[in-house]
Parts: sequence; structure tokens; C-alpha cells
Amino acid sequence: MKLSEICEKLNLECDIKQDIEIEGINTLQDANKKEISFLENPKYEKYLKDTKAAAVLIRKEDADKLPKDVIALITPEPYLKLALLTRYFVKDPWVDGGYKANESAKIDPSVRIGKGAKIGKNVIIMPNAVIGPNVEIDEGSVIYPNVTIYRDTKIGKNVTIHAGSVIGSDGFGYAHMKTGEHVKIYHLGRVVIEDDVEIGANTTVDRAVFGETKIKKGSKIDNLVQIGHNCEIGEYSILVSQVGLSGSTKLGRNVVMGGQSATAGHLEIAPFTTIAARGGVTKSIKEPGVYSGFPLMPHKTWLKLQGLLSRLLKKS
Repeated sequence: MKLSEICEKLNLECDIKQDIEIEGINTLQDANKKEISFLENPKYEKYLKDTKAAAVLIRKEDADKLPKDVIALITPEPYLKLALLTRYFVKDPWVDGGYKANESAKIDPSVRIGKGAKIGKNVIIMPNAVIGPNVEIDEGSVIYPNVTIYRDTKIGKNVTIHAGSVIGSDGFGYAHMKTGEHVKIYHLGRVVIEDDVEIGANTTVDRAVFGETKIKKGSKIDNLVQIGHNCEIGEYSILVSQVGLSGSTKLGRNVVMGGQSATAGHLEIAPFTTIAARGGVTKSIKEPGVYSGFPLMPHKTWLKLQGLLSRLLKKS
């Protein structure tokens, strides 16, 4: 879309000396000269000075922090305008047409496969699975019955995805109008699953808003796990049943999360950290260790607290 057309659709005033063809939307740090970005959270203000975006949805008071060659799209509600804009760049979720499958792949006749998909050597896809357009499944991977893999997902070698799982669905993202309505943010990114990952039954992995949701090599994910948009799961991590990761959570290598533990969004957990069952992570963890409880604390501290509470109850 032309930038002038975008401004018209979003009801923005644009001072454009040369109209630009816009090909997509991206974060401040990853956007190129043919993409639009935005600033809503002050946490990301540090990326303004180096952004390569063609234009940025931004509040008036922050506009002078942009590089001179970046167009400021002034709005008091950058996040809401972003949400409205995403609908114009979303791809068709399903396209029929030709796909490529290696002759050694075993694909049940009931499987539906979208246009441009690539199925590698010795891949097994069991009944009633749905493989979206432009999905790539590499050598030796196994897709169990009723798995749904949305478009553009990339799956590495020797990956196992158990029955009923959904890979690449939209994350839970909405902007909110002052009048109370919720405006959907269409997720334009994808999911990347690296080699030797196993994903349990009825687990969901949301696609990224922009960029990638990534599950790195050797990670093992149990049944009924929810992984939000733009999360990154480090190599050889383990997520036990009913773990929930909010959007943009980043786990380091060999992180272990016990059953029903969860994270708030936009935080990082240090490599080789363990979160005990039902632990609630609300802040980034910089020091590896074993943590428990809510609010989260070192596991030894949590055990002492339980002992103190127990003695108090006996005295009362």
C-alpha cells in the first residue's frame, strides 16, 4: 500500500514529500525502509534513534527522537492505529494449490495441505491433519492426527507434534478503544520449530505479531501448554503440562518450568533456571536457580515460608 493510502485509512495527517510503497509492519529494531513501525511502550524508546523504518506511528511528544529520514505518523493512540493497520497486511489463511512432498513421506489421504507447502524425507502425517500454505516440514518429523499447522510455519528435522496441537494460531492481541470496543491485532509473523523438538497433545503455539515465535533445538513440551506470540524457548528447555507463557517471553537454554507455572509478558528467564510447579514469574530472572511460589522467590526461601506458616497455624 502507498503511505498516503495508509494515512487516509487511519485518518492521519501526513506530510509526505515523496509517496512510499509500504510492504509490511515490523518492530522498531527490525523494520526496513519499506515497513511501518510504532512506539507505544516507553521501554522500546531506545530503538527510535536507530530505526530503519520508513515511517513510525508515534505520539507528538516523541516525534523529534526519530532519525530525520523517518516519517512521523502523529497519533495519540499508536497501538490502536497499529491494530487497525494490521488487517490490511494479513495474508489469506488458506490457499489451495500445488505442494511438494518427498516420495518417501507418508501422508494419509485425509490430510489437507495448502499451496506452496514442502514436506521432506520420511515425514509422517497422520489422518485429518491440516498443513497450511507455505508450511515447511523437514526430514523425519511426525505429525499426529488432528494437528493443525497454520501458514508459513517452519518445522525442522525429527520434530514430533502430538494429536490435537495447534501451531501458528493468532495470539491473544487486541487494542482497546476509549469507548470499550476491542480491535483485533492480526498476527503477521510465523512460528519456527527447530530440530529434535517434541510437542505434546493439545498444545498451542501462537504465531508472532511480527517476526517469529521460536522453539529452539531439543526442547520438550508437554500436553496442554500455551506458548504466546513472539516467545522464544531456549535449547533443550522443558515445559511441563499446563505451563502458560505470555507474549514475548524469552527462555534461556535448559530452562525447566513445572506444571501450571506461568510468566507475565516481555520478560527473560536466565539459562538453567527451574520454575517449580505453579510458580508465577512477573519479572525477568537474571540469576540461574530454582524458584517457587507467587510472588516468585528462591525455592529455599519458599520452603522456609511454608514452614513458618505451618508453625503459625499450629499456634493459633
